[in-house]
Amino acid sequence: MIQVLLVDDQSLIRQGLKALLELETDLQVVGEAENGQTAIQLIETLQATSCLPDVILMDVRMPVMDGVAATREITKRFAGTKILVLTTFDDDEYVA
Repeated sequence: MIQVLLVDDQSLIRQGLKALLELETDLQVVGEAENGQTAIQLIETLQATSCLPDVILMDVRMPVMDGVAATREITKRFAGTKILVLTTFDDDEYVA
């Protein structure tokens, strides 16, 4: 079972992604966060229960801590977790 964490500041996007992912028998959404800082805190909590996400679906632009900063921190601290960045922006600042 692939454990997935959803990180997006828009709850409607998180709900939609969760609904789609839950249709797949080999995927399990283990949590949701509205920004990068909350995501890191949630990963720390999940780590304590031995339930680290295998994959994080991460929005780029969010308040408090954006997806770029969160990705840097998560890849340093939780090396086994893969991150797939989601964005609707084509700005070179976010897409490289």
